[in-house]
Amino acid sequence: MTIRLAFHGGAGTVTGSRFLVTANGRRVLIDCGLFQGLKALRLKNWQPPAFDPRSVDAVVLTHAHIDHSGYLPRLVKEGFRGPIYGTQPTLELATVLLLDAAQLQEEDAAYANRKGFSKHHPALPLFDRHDAIAALKHMTPVGYDEWLELGEGVAARFHNAGHILGSAFVELRLREGDVETTVVFSGDIGRYDMPLHVDPHALPACDTLVLESTYGDRLHEKTALLEQVREPFLQAAARGGTILIPAFAVARVQLVTLMLQELIDAGELPPMPIHIDSPMAVEVTKIYGKYLETGELDEALAGNGRRGLFPSNVQFHRTVEESRALNNLPGPRIIISSSGMLTGGRVLHHLRLLLPNSKNLVALAGYQAVGTRGRALLEGATALRIHGMDVPVRSRVISIEGFSAHADAEELVRWAETAPAPPKTVFLAHGEPAATKALEQRLEGHGFNAVVPWLGQEFAFVPGSGRWRAD
Repeated sequence: MTIRLAFHGGAGTVTGSRFLVTANGRRVLIDCGLFQGLKALRLKNWQPPAFDPRSVDAVVLTHAHIDHSGYLPRLVKEGFRGPIYGTQPTLELATVLLLDAAQLQEEDAAYANRKGFSKHHPALPLFDRHDAIAALKHMTPVGYDEWLELGEGVAARFHNAGHILGSAFVELRLREGDVETTVVFSGDIGRYDMPLHVDPHALPACDTLVLESTYGDRLHEKTALLEQVREPFLQAAARGGTILIPAFAVARVQLVTLMLQELIDAGELPPMPIHIDSPMAVEVTKIYGKYLETGELDEALAGNGRRGLFPSNVQFHRTVEESRALNNLPGPRIIISSSGMLTGGRVLHHLRLLLPNSKNLVALAGYQAVGTRGRALLEGATALRIHGMDVPVRSRVISIEGFSAHADAEELVRWAETAPAPPKTVFLAHGEPAATKALEQRLEGHGFNAVVPWLGQEFAFVPGSGRWRAD
């Protein structure tokens, strides 16, 4: 037997992270995400996993985002019976996200059955609320910097990754016989010097690093937020238009709202209502509010505990009726709604009404994966298919850079260089091929040995070398 590492997701794509580690007879799955984006990727969620879920002893979650946690209900449905470990905030956020994902799966299946367009009769959800609740019962919280024993020869420790609340990179110490090695799984690494979240903690000594490469081929816009939004926001406000910002309910809604409110308070933008229209974002904001004084978030927010994360003039909307009422309110106003890549949710209803009117503005505020409506808008689509209709794009569309919670190419290298010594091997994962290739070249220019695995590839650890052999 030997120590093994297999890439069952998050390889060659920016979603579906699933990394299976085998050591001393124990099998540990790092992350358990859904594939998203192109149909060919989404279909992989319906295929049986390449490993037997019943053989996995434990799952370790780096953070709550669905591309890292969203397959958990299906994994449990397929027979997994072990514990699921994550930080306390991660498990609180995952509860909200997984229940929401289950509802969306059920609604999609019901809609397909009503319209009769599914190849399956009846159409079934990938998982339902019962499956999500079953997965939640397996969750066990673990604090940062605490060693977690996962069985003889396998131990894990969480370090703050600064990506979203509760996010962590995982230090995994493995031993089989007299062979020992340390592997760090980055999860998603956050940015430096950003509001809301802390900087990612330094990388500990390790032989191997499994590093995300989401933004491996680009650098974040250095232009200040005000300079990016002043002209388009002022013009939309002068026209009496509505500014729609699609944003992820976790971390992105909170960061966007915080920064826009600061600009309004400083007089840099005209006063206008900010509406957060997303039941999930409301719940997530409440969870963020619990951790304002704990040191897990930006210290500048300490003291906000009494009023919450935002002032009272930021309005929250939970119900469908409240959401619909927004469509009858005159501008100027800002609506922030999920999902961030326009793949579903309430934002599609707003988008369908706002896109055909040139007085309105759609401001994309984050990464847009291939195959999503957000990517189509970013690339200049003149119409979008929404709820079975082709909706013309007449409103202005801009992309606001700098809101991303992902480290860019320079920041990923900067973080990798915080280790006491360079890891002997850096596996590049969780990125589209062009991004991964660009980061591979950048890392090698800094003296790292970078390896790009393909989906389903498995490696065996080579004792004495600190490196891995592809099987």
